[in-house]
Amino acid sequence: MDNDLRLTIDSSIDNPPRIAIVRAEGLKTRREESAGPALRALLDRVRPSGEAWLGPARKAAVRDILRHGAYKPAGRSKPSSEYLLASAIEGDFPLVNGPVDANNAASLAYGYPASIFDHATCGDELLVRRGAASDSFVFNPSGQEIALEDLLCVWRREGEGWLPIGNPVKDAMITKVFEGCVSIVALVYAPAGPEGRDLEACAEYFASILRDECGATSSTWRIA
Repeated sequence: MDNDLRLTIDSSIDNPPRIAIVRAEGLKTRREESAGPALRALLDRVRPSGEAWLGPARKAAVRDILRHGAYKPAGRSKPSSEYLLASAIEGDFPLVNGPVDANNAASLAYGYPASIFDHATCGDELLVRRGAASDSFVFNPSGQEIALEDLLCVWRREGEGWLPIGNPVKDAMITKVFEGCVSIVALVYAPAGPEGRDLEACAEYFASILRDECGATSSTWRIA
């Protein structure tokens, strides 16, 4: 299943992340009204820990893979993994559908941000590079945009060029996973060095939820 997916990481990126590619096919994607078993168990562990769940060294290392030029990973621009932790502590963790909830569970569990895309719309050729001053994309149904200048982003092949579809903060509407999606591609972003040591465990945890709770007929991962 992975042989048809090509991911290129721009060699000019300073402090490049480690990236795990998670793939799943044969999914039964539907809107969820309650958390699945893995996510429920995780939330029960996270809430009593509060902010201490995400250690300061991991938080800083993940922010550092985003920090570049004009982009400062704080406030509304912080990694999605920090947003998920705050939501878990406050008791309003977002529930979307099985694959997206699996993505968010893996991100929350290990403190690594992750992007998830419908394979039908992201395609088989992806690029990771930083955005330019003119780059942006719509990330929600209201039409809100995120500016991508200097932000580490994922791009899909679009003719002879590239179109941004996600990053460790937000994902674009055009490739999001909605009800009826049967195949996904996800990227988990981790820092190099000691704080990236759990990337393999995170990817396996993610893939196992897709197999066990989302009906995936095939669920695999590899390090890019």
